[in-house]
Amino acid sequence: MNATRTIGGFLELARVGNAVAAGALTFVGSFVAGGLGTPWAVAFAVIATAAATGAGNAVNDYFDRDIDAVNRPNRPIPSGRVSARAAAGFAATLFAVATAAALSLPPLALAIAVVNLLALLAYTQLFKGLPVVGNVVVAYLTGSTFLFGAAAVGPIAPPTWTLFGLAATATFAREVVKDVEDVAGDREEGLRTLPIVVGEGPALALATVAMAAAALGSVVPYVDGTFGPAYLAVVVPADATMFGATAWGFRDPSTAQRWIKRGTFLAAAAFVAGRLVTVIG
Repeated sequence: MNATRTIGGFLELARVGNAVAAGALTFVGSFVAGGLGTPWAVAFAVIATAAATGAGNAVNDYFDRDIDAVNRPNRPIPSGRVSARAAAGFAATLFAVATAAALSLPPLALAIAVVNLLALLAYTQLFKGLPVVGNVVVAYLTGSTFLFGAAAVGPIAPPTWTLFGLAATATFAREVVKDVEDVAGDREEGLRTLPIVVGEGPALALATVAMAAAALGSVVPYVDGTFGPAYLAVVVPADATMFGATAWGFRDPSTAQRWIKRGTFLAAAAFVAGRLVTVIG
């Protein structure tokens, strides 16, 4: 029973669902870039992203164990299912796997991987408690999964840059909403997140403006003729989901940030649909 609890704790520490989802986004980046003719590169890019995401989640929990004791006492470390030392070792192992996978990729992809690994390591210690800066770092890291996937198979095409911008802006909004959700524990820990510095209302207003900008930007691939009606048919509901969820953050930040995340994946599916039509056609 203890072994089962410990294994479950490690899986939760890595946020396996999030890690797999990040790998899926890297695959989307490769597909949008037209790189499915290089399956091994795509596979190594997906593995590197999933492992690095799991490692970053574990590192975040390691440094946030005191905050989580207030905000999320059932997390693996504060609940006692995984020791802090074991969590650090687990993160190091996942980082090693991510590094090994990334070393087989082209120089641009490897450069993105190095920058992202350093950003993941520095985030909790240097950036998380800084207003806006921490949110921007996480936003970049999420959006860069698409750039990494594209760089693994060739040049980064314009639609991938648009996807990066949409995902990064939407993630920025989601991170601000999450900060509102975590105000109690963050304030007790002495962090200076955006809602603590400027207030919850203004922070959520900024998140809403950012999401509106992402929604407007998402129509660019349709307007410039890169993708057709299939793309538009999926991206419009995605935009509506993300914008509506961000506005809902004024009432229920916890529910809002989960729906923003779902909308982001729906937006990624729109790019897949747009690219798939061009491939079939």
